[in-house]
Amino acid sequence: MIGVLSYLVFFSTVAAILSIAVLGLNLQWGNTGLFNGGVAAFFGAGAYGTLILARPAQEAQFGGFDIPYLVALAGGMAVAAALAWVVGRLTLRLRHDYLAIATFGVAVAFENVMRTTEWLSGGARGVRGFQRPLQDVIGAGLTYNLALLAFVLVLLALTYLFLERLVASPFGRLLRAIREDETAARSLGKSPARIRLTAFVAGSAIMGLAGGLYATTYAFISPQDILPILTFQIWAMLIVGGAGNNRGAILGAFTIWAAWTSSGWLLSRFAPSEAQLYTGTIQYILIGLVIVGMLLWRPQGLFPEKLVVSQSGRTNKPTKAGSVPS
Repeated sequence: MIGVLSYLVFFSTVAAILSIAVLGLNLQWGNTGLFNGGVAAFFGAGAYGTLILARPAQEAQFGGFDIPYLVALAGGMAVAAALAWVVGRLTLRLRHDYLAIATFGVAVAFENVMRTTEWLSGGARGVRGFQRPLQDVIGAGLTYNLALLAFVLVLLALTYLFLERLVASPFGRLLRAIREDETAARSLGKSPARIRLTAFVAGSAIMGLAGGLYATTYAFISPQDILPILTFQIWAMLIVGGAGNNRGAILGAFTIWAAWTSSGWLLSRFAPSEAQLYTGTIQYILIGLVIVGMLLWRPQGLFPEKLVVSQSGRTNKPTKAGSVPS
């Protein structure tokens, strides 16, 4: 019984962390129409930034500043935001598939840089030696894991409330206006480029928060944790849950993470030994099938974007995932 409870706590912690990353992507795509194919890079920037800032000094390794955990977590978010600002300045003039390809290339480049820079990231061995915060006070084992879960859930709730208020604010309406018709927004004196960059940086900072929490949970991060499959997992979570709906983003994260972990367990337990060698590949195929299936069956996701009521009182229904008619 204790073992089952421990696993459920671990599962919920990781699912909640991924939910935060999906919320960041929902701000970019669901509300602003920015196709970010480099989610793993900003997630990884937050993870590496947090560990490098908070870990003790290690020989021949950059960092080891041993600063307080919450400051390090905020620092990881700042690293992700800074990376997003640079990438955004270079790529946000692109549109749709071109932007997706460019940002995906950033993620691949980031993973290769982390894999090859031994002095900065530990190379393929990753960053180790992170002291989990307050473990001496709370204790190890299930007690600590429950406390960590509570901390992650609090941050998830705060992120959700922040984005709900943002989406309902004039700035949120401006994001959707730019998503639907950038030319019309510009004609009203708005600056789509500046607003798009703001949304891109903010969403990436939220992904960096998720990365920092992920690194905290494992007390370790390596290039293996920021492979392109992470980007596709998070996109699948948003597509299944419903782009443009923050509740749907959280539901999608828990649903896809449950499907991912259960499929791995089922394949390892019941699949023939020859097939078990390809468990990871089969799971990748399943993720692709989920994305394609949802786009064909229910493109608006399980929780579609809320209906928008115009000033005339007419209700406009979203025509596709993450969009409403102009």
